[in-house]
Amino acid sequence: MHFAINLVVSAVLISFASWLSGRYPTHAGFFVALPIASMLVLPLSFLEHGNAENSFVMAKSIFVAIPVSLCFFLPFFFVERVGFSFWGAYAAGVALLPLGYLAHRAVVRAFF
Repeated sequence: MHFAINLVVSAVLISFASWLSGRYPTHAGFFVALPIASMLVLPLSFLEHGNAENSFVMAKSIFVAIPVSLCFFLPFFFVERVGFSFWGAYAAGVALLPLGYLAHRAVVRAFF
């Protein structure tokens, strides 16, 4: 039952953001940047597993992951200079994510 609720809520939020991006792309960008997924996952995970300590560790991991995950967006800032197409910028962003993961892993190992 938890999985079905998670699935429906996630699908509705993603669909809403996609719809909003057609009319108001800057509003959609702000909406997507909100920690909505984290705000949903943290209590749902706690309710499902009843383990506050795991929820605290996950919240700390999210805090560390947010800045390093921004490396995905770096190619989009340099589209004009580098001449990327949309898919080129997207692929470059995806290619940068393993570097973000390695940075996240290093910080988590050092401080957790």
